[in-house]
Amino acid sequence: MRPERTDGAGGDGLLIPMAWLYAEYLADELLVTGDLMEPTTLEYRAGREALALTIFLSDDAVDDALPAARVDELRLLTAYGTAWRPWICEHLGELDRRAATDGPPDPGLALARAAWRWLEETELLAADLDAIGAPSWAPTGRAEEEAAQVWTPAWQLGLPLGHLAVHLY
Repeated sequence: MRPERTDGAGGDGLLIPMAWLYAEYLADELLVTGDLMEPTTLEYRAGREALALTIFLSDDAVDDALPAARVDELRLLTAYGTAWRPWICEHLGELDRRAATDGPPDPGLALARAAWRWLEETELLAADLDAIGAPSWAPTGRAEEEAAQVWTPAWQLGLPLGHLAVHLY
């Protein structure tokens, strides 16, 4: 991860979570470039938080550009069918253990934990693709469309959105 910086006041200065802010910036750029969703929607936020969390936790040494190897890594980490959720929990736990033994925690860890908490606890209404029985060409009524929706954790919508944005990059 990138080194954290202080406000210049010396030893007890405010720590700025540069690694997290950079991960959020990259995630936002990927989503804006993909032009998949309006930036004001909760779905967009879910995609940004999922991507930022993935970038933050997979980040060993970040350059200012997003090299092709990093894009490939993000594609693999966010792909459908991967164990993304356990991977996130494992890496957050590792950062917690490291903070407990190595001294002061990474200031980005608190922001990463808040993002994960939001992704886990926030539910968004989404199409239930398993319940839609009519062929795509068959007309459906409004009641059928509403019945084919379920509440799902935000990360389950954000992860595929982030994956698609990475593919379009």
